[in-house]
Amino acid sequence: MKIVPRVILLLLLSTPFTATMEPLSMGIAVGVATALTGLLGNFPAFYCKFQECCEAPWVELNNTGLKMDLDDKLFGQHIAKQVVLKAVNGFMRNPNPKKPLTLSLHGWTGTGKNLLSEIIAENIYRNGMKSKYVHQFIATLHFPHLEYFSHYKEQLQKWIRGNVSLCARSIFIFDEMDKMQAGLIDAIKPYLDYYENIDGVVYRKAIFIFLSNAGGERITEIALDFWQKGNKREDIQLKDLESKVSIGIFNNKKSGFWHTSLIDKNLIDWFVPFLPLEYKHVKLCVREELKARGYGEHEEVITGVADEMTYFPEREKIYSDKGCKMVATKVEFYL
Repeated sequence: MKIVPRVILLLLLSTPFTATMEPLSMGIAVGVATALTGLLGNFPAFYCKFQECCEAPWVELNNTGLKMDLDDKLFGQHIAKQVVLKAVNGFMRNPNPKKPLTLSLHGWTGTGKNLLSEIIAENIYRNGMKSKYVHQFIATLHFPHLEYFSHYKEQLQKWIRGNVSLCARSIFIFDEMDKMQAGLIDAIKPYLDYYENIDGVVYRKAIFIFLSNAGGERITEIALDFWQKGNKREDIQLKDLESKVSIGIFNNKKSGFWHTSLIDKNLIDWFVPFLPLEYKHVKLCVREELKARGYGEHEEVITGVADEMTYFPEREKIYSDKGCKMVATKVEFYL
């Protein structure tokens, strides 16, 4: 970056008119060239004061903010909170991780999977989900056609390679994994493995997050079994669910993880189960929605919205069948 001003200085000193320049003028010329040298030499630091860069303070973990957001915004998911807080904190504090962090989030719609991925992004990147280092893929939008399978694999590899080359601390979010073509996700298998680098690109500092409804039925069965036995919801531990979820989606032909090498080679670090939400959690979602819109406590709205949601099993009516997915729409109606 210092070559250009040095050339300017040499030209100033070597051209014929320098002989006739007064000392003051000559001093100004040399001063300008010296200033340019300093400015361009520090250009990256100067640029990063105003534009997003792949370094602090644009990219750094706010662990306090992450914990606070998990507590304040993610309801009924004690397992997900525990796993993600420890996994993300440990990974981001490690200057030389052995492989990328890979999280696979599973559960029924409306239970908080998208919200959790947003919370992670918001507490690593100053620009949150709008950061140019956060990349989201939606299976039905980005990979809709079966006949373009080979093309999608090639494009997916190029997208990841190109973006990690720009910023090692990139996040890739794959939504609707249960609707993704089987085998497609194997295209990124090398980037999740224990390689020092691949063709000179280091992938070990990236984060990959997969979101899927697959496994939701099995998670609900286990949660319901705990309830029927009189156990507390908080007694359900990761060990009660993780292996069952991973085996279930690996053998599910309707899952984008069907017989994938990502599971077969143990490249997914954490299978994070999302429990079905109860009536009390729906009320918390309504309260948070009102708060986000600038409203105070409106107990009649909170109760009204929660009562309008539908619950299952049919007789017990314990869990919301849509989680909190319809809360925002119903709040609009009430307001």
